[in-house]
Amino acid sequence: MEAQGVRTAQLRIGDQIEAWHRGRLFHKGRVTDVVPALELFWILDARTGTRKLLDPEALEIRHVDPAPVTVEVSAKPQPPAKPLAPA
Repeated sequence: MEAQGVRTAQLRIGDQIEAWHRGRLFHKGRVTDVVPALELFWILDARTGTRKLLDPEALEIRHVDPAPVTVEVSAKPQPPAKPLAPA
């Protein structure tokens, strides 16, 4: 079976990926190690928290955009910090 999507050589440590097989999501997580010479890589599985060795020849690997970071901004300005008293 010819896998579609991202190849091992395109992966970098820290990438967020999904691993699909026959239209079903099997794994999702962050890449922890890549061995391009063997066409293998490991992820930290988001669902189980365990490390998984994945074979891109058997799975369709897709990059996932990281979730946007949300910053809450206070409407009320904070007073400036008081200077420290001399010791």
